[in-house]
Amino acid sequence: MLEDPDEPKADFSLYILEQLKPLGTLKIGRFFGGKSIKYQNKQFCMIMKNRLYFRVGPDNLAEYLEYGSEPFSYLTKKGRIQVKKYYEVPADVLDDVDELRNWAKRAIEAALK
Repeated sequence: MLEDPDEPKADFSLYILEQLKPLGTLKIGRFFGGKSIKYQNKQFCMIMKNRLYFRVGPDNLAEYLEYGSEPFSYLTKKGRIQVKKYYEVPADVLDDVDELRNWAKRAIEAALK
C-alpha cells in the first residue's frame, strides 16, 4: 500500500504527543490532511507533512522570527495563503524535549487567550 505524502506519518504524530504528554490531557485529531493537538479543546498545535507548527501570539512570536521560522502556508488557485497564527517549530527545539515543552506551553497560552 502506498503512503499518502500529504498524510503525516503516525509515528511522528505519536512521538510529538508522547513528548508533550507531561503538559496534561491532550487530544489528537485529523485536521485538513494533517493532525491537530488540542489542550482544553483549544488547538495549539498542528502537524502537516511531518512538520510541527505551534500557535503563536504577541508573547511568543519573536522567538519564531529569531529562528527564521515560517508561518504555515498552503497553495490555492489564487496563490499562497499564510496562516500567521501557526509557525513551524525550529529543528533545534524539536531536538530538545525540555525546550519543546516550554514552547508548547507558550503555544497553549496563546491558544487559550
